[in-house]
Order: sequence, then structure tokens, then C-alpha cells
Amino acid sequence: MLKHTCIIVDDDTVDLLMNVSMVRKVPFLDLLGTFSSSLEAAQFLQTNQVEVLFLDIDMPEQSGLEFWQSLDPKPICVFITAHPEYALDSYESAAFDFLVKPLKSERFERCVTRLQEHFLLKEKSGLFDQFIGSESFFIKEGHEQQRINFKDVLYLEALGDYTKIVTTLKNHCVLSTLGSMLSMPEFGHFTRIHRSYAIQKFFIEKIGASEIVVRGISLPIGRKYKQNLSF
Repeated sequence: MLKHTCIIVDDDTVDLLMNVSMVRKVPFLDLLGTFSSSLEAAQFLQTNQVEVLFLDIDMPEQSGLEFWQSLDPKPICVFITAHPEYALDSYESAAFDFLVKPLKSERFERCVTRLQEHFLLKEKSGLFDQFIGSESFFIKEGHEQQRINFKDVLYLEALGDYTKIVTTLKNHCVLSTLGSMLSMPEFGHFTRIHRSYAIQKFFIEKIGASEIVVRGISLPIGRKYKQNLSF
């Protein structure tokens, strides 16, 4: 099994040990190190390639959010904090997930499942091959071409240099940023609701103060994108 590197940053010793225990049970994660401050982690990242960052938010000297924003390039970030009020800020920063302490095994397992899906999609991803009129398009998946109908696309999710295409049938991944996809005329009817998400309005079932529901799936609304949801 292909392993993906990760580190944990948390200034609380008890929480750090609990996080280590859970991460070490995940077969596809390779824990390279643990750190009690963002400064220590930053020094490690200068000479080591890390794919996943499990990061506390409320830390001395520099918060996890500030540390995450300072990184370039950015690994996948999973925030783990005792402060649920940071949830909106974490999603605004395009974090992969947000977990609340004390960490529950079921919630952590859901996060890990999404991580595994993310890496599998990246391995199979390809560039767009061609568009078929305005109704569908082809993408490359391995050595095959997959046709996708626009009417089946529930939403698009940014995954760094990749974009996940979530449809009513299955998920796909293409080597293209979300911004690049939305700049294509064929995707002009998609509405960006968050730094990491774009949807087709006709799939919206409910609009709340900070999230929308698309076919039973809750997606966050970014503060600066709320105006895009006016009908």
C-alpha cells in the first residue's frame, strides 16, 4: 500500500499522544514526526516533504491558522482544536477538515476515509480531454476516457492542483485547479460558494446562514461568496 507522509502539531501533550495513537492505526499514513509548536514544525517542513498536516489551532507564539496561511506550498491540513468557533475560519482557509477535541474515533475515521478517497482520486486523475457540445465532457481516468454529463454534476471541490467532480453517480478527479475550471466557458453556469466549492444552483435544497444543502450534502458558504447565491 502506498503511504502518505504526515506530521502532528499540538502544544498539549495529552492531546498529542491521543492524536499519535489514532494516526498510527491508519495503514496509509506515515507519521514522520510530532511537534509542540509551529516554529518546530516549520523548520522540519523546510527539509522534509509532508503531505498531511494534523494541526492544533490555539497555540502560543503563532496560531495554527496563522501557521497554515504562512506555508507555501501547503500540505493537506486537518485542524484539530478544542474551539469549535474556529470552524468557519478554518474552512475559509481551505482546510481539508476540522475536528473538535476531545477527538472521537468515529469522527476521525470519517476524516481518514475522505483522505484515502482524496489520494485514490489523485492517482487516477487526468486532464480534460474534450467537451461534447454544452451537455457533457470527457476526462481521462488512467488509460480510459470517462464521459460526464453536466446535469449529473452536484458540485466541484478544490483539492490543491486538482478538482474533485462530485456527481450523482460517482466522484472523479482532474488535474486542474477549481479556478481554472470555472474560467472555462463550459463551466460558466457553476456558482462559487466558497474558496473550495462551486455548485449548480438547481441542485440547492436549502440555504442557511453559513452552509447550503445540495442533494442532502452540506457545503460551507464563504463570507465573500454569499452574494453569489442571490436568485
